[in-house]
Amino acid sequence: MRRALRAVEQADAALDSVALDLEGRRKRRHVVETRKGETILIDLEAAPVLRHGHGLVLEDGTVIRIEALAEPVLDITAPDLVRIAWHLGNRHLPTEIRPGVLRIRADHVIAGMLAGLGAEIHARKAVFEPEGGAYGHHHHSHD
Repeated sequence: MRRALRAVEQADAALDSVALDLEGRRKRRHVVETRKGETILIDLEAAPVLRHGHGLVLEDGTVIRIEALAEPVLDITAPDLVRIAWHLGNRHLPTEIRPGVLRIRADHVIAGMLAGLGAEIHARKAVFEPEGGAYGHHHHSHD
């Protein structure tokens, strides 16, 4: 079994890809299967923050592209979105910040709380790429 020893932010020369949900994109060491059916060991020195389009470099230099899998999320809108963001942050919930929308993992208890605060909740299946936090990796979109 080949091993992926490091991550890169660009996977332009990728020969294969692997689809991972958020947890799979944050694990330091685990076995995955690529789209072409190869089993590889992700064996990184530290827990990564892999995003859609990043790559894993195997021992022989081969690059495997990361594809972010869609997962159950809640898109949240509200007249006072800053207040909603405060409540999510106060609960240390991973949150993706999009223009006019906050995205969190699907959670019916949190959805009920947010609805009580006046938020509109839209359940969907989508890629989830939350902010890295003050001391983590940040992702800045230029959409």
